[in-house]
Amino acid sequence: MSADSRHPLATKRLVIGHVTICQGCCCGNTENGRPPVPVDWLKKEWRARGLLKRLQLTISGCLGPCDLPNVVTISNENGTQWFGEITKFEQYRDLVDWATRSRDAGEFLPIPTQFQRHTLHPFRKLDSGPRR
Repeated sequence: MSADSRHPLATKRLVIGHVTICQGCCCGNTENGRPPVPVDWLKKEWRARGLLKRLQLTISGCLGPCDLPNVVTISNENGTQWFGEITKFEQYRDLVDWATRSRDAGEFLPIPTQFQRHTLHPFRKLDSGPRR
């Protein structure tokens, strides 16, 4: 496997994407009134559908923007998309179904449109207003 000068290392696997699910201080913390994250179900489905070799799944500690709990990032060679307030089981099911379709297509398919309203932009410049 050859690597170009920008990327001197290459993995043997053809990974088309990486999904990271936050389960940190706030995400999934039902004791603090936050919606659950179905971690066990996600891991089981990801394995049962044979997704790990093409779309990596990571259950992570805190990813940040804690004011918008249940954060999910989806990354591929073009960058990372951030989503917040993924609060319903159906959303996680749709995510797994999308990952399955992407694996079957052999390429990173567009993220389901229902996730657009959950798009999160965690990195912004400070405005010119007063700093706190």
